[in-house]
Amino acid sequence: MAASAETLAHDKPNPAEDWTVVLPRRGKQKRNFHKVIIHERKEEEEMWTPADIETNPERESKLMQKMQNCIKKLESSSFWLTFSDQLQTPEILDQVLKAVCSRGKMSMVIYGIGSIESYEPPRLQLSLAILMKRMFNWIGEVEVFDPVISLAESNVLAALGCSVLTVNEQGRRQALKPMMFFMPHCEAELYDNLLEANWRPDLLSNIILFGNSFEAYEQHLSVCKNLTLADSRKHILAIRQFVKEHAINSFSDDFFRAFHGSSWHFFNIDPHTDLSDAKL
Repeated sequence: MAASAETLAHDKPNPAEDWTVVLPRRGKQKRNFHKVIIHERKEEEEMWTPADIETNPERESKLMQKMQNCIKKLESSSFWLTFSDQLQTPEILDQVLKAVCSRGKMSMVIYGIGSIESYEPPRLQLSLAILMKRMFNWIGEVEVFDPVISLAESNVLAALGCSVLTVNEQGRRQALKPMMFFMPHCEAELYDNLLEANWRPDLLSNIILFGNSFEAYEQHLSVCKNLTLADSRKHILAIRQFVKEHAINSFSDDFFRAFHGSSWHFFNIDPHTDLSDAKL
């Protein structure tokens, strides 16, 4: 897979999607409302354009205002203060600088952001990525993809300095250079695809991942003993011995749904390690 993809162009046909977005129901299921995705594996990437192409200046202006309000809300919160302080502690910052190495910057790839127009948790997650970009000079370009993104959302993302991918990479971007993958609350299969595409010590060492706790996946499977789940997460389980994981610190109820269970993951692998020996 190429290390980058084109930004959104509006003159491409709209192919059949390979992810099915399952809309939320009322009640208890609402907690997982914005990113319940069934991923059907396909070998090749597919060109992508928004299914919802209806937009106008008023719609985009309202969404931009929602985003600006969300960024301000997060920036003034104790959660952002704690999060940014944690990111600058030696145990995390040293790992970041090691990954960045002599290049000075790393790009950020955001997968599975969900609908920023419809729900606040995706807006909070995007706001966190934007605040990180503003604060830390080692973060370079920001690329975004989710099959549910509308044309209006794409235009607002561009106005906020992000590039929306025109290819559904299915999480399989190869880290040929230092990259941060920002993936809070994505499906386990998406993390597994990312690991599979980078199943070499040199590629994994280029990756910093912010997303669901791999340790939590391992603990869950040790209890439920589900072979189907284990197969869909085999790279997550196999890489655990090589991962340094740092859970984000506690936060208020205002940000729980957006960030609960999220961790930083750093891959420290000897370049001579034969990952084919890892249990898959």
